[in-house]
Amino acid sequence: MKVILKEDVKSLGEKGEIVKAADGHARNYLLPRGLAVEASGTELAKLKEKEKAKKRQKEQELEEAKGKAAELEDVILEISVKAGETGKLFGSVTTNDIADTIQEQVGIKIDKRKVELEDYIKSLGTKKVSINLHKDVSATVKVKVTEA
Repeated sequence: MKVILKEDVKSLGEKGEIVKAADGHARNYLLPRGLAVEASGTELAKLKEKEKAKKRQKEQELEEAKGKAAELEDVILEISVKAGETGKLFGSVTTNDIADTIQEQVGIKIDKRKVELEDYIKSLGTKKVSINLHKDVSATVKVKVTEA
């Protein structure tokens, strides 16, 4: 019997897949527990519609990420922090600081986990920082750390 899985089933497959299950397994276990529905014409149409909606959503997210990347490209973020006489900072500039500065100066909200820093910035100067907006889209901004 062909069924559409409504949840991940360990031995069969993942949510949304159409799988062939033994008739007894489907009737006695999967269908009563709500883990799957029979792959009828209407259910297959619903599944196709959900897949189309998910594909449109992913395309929209990609376009939004490309738009954000275009806005962020060649932006110079200025962050003022306390520093000593040698140019060494009291503390450091973190991914959270960079994400907050982007929101303040550019107006784009970015999650701090998307900011790629090899190590926190601990000295004055300009550094290039990569921001992963999407799995296929990233932008590079310059972070200029100045003394407050």
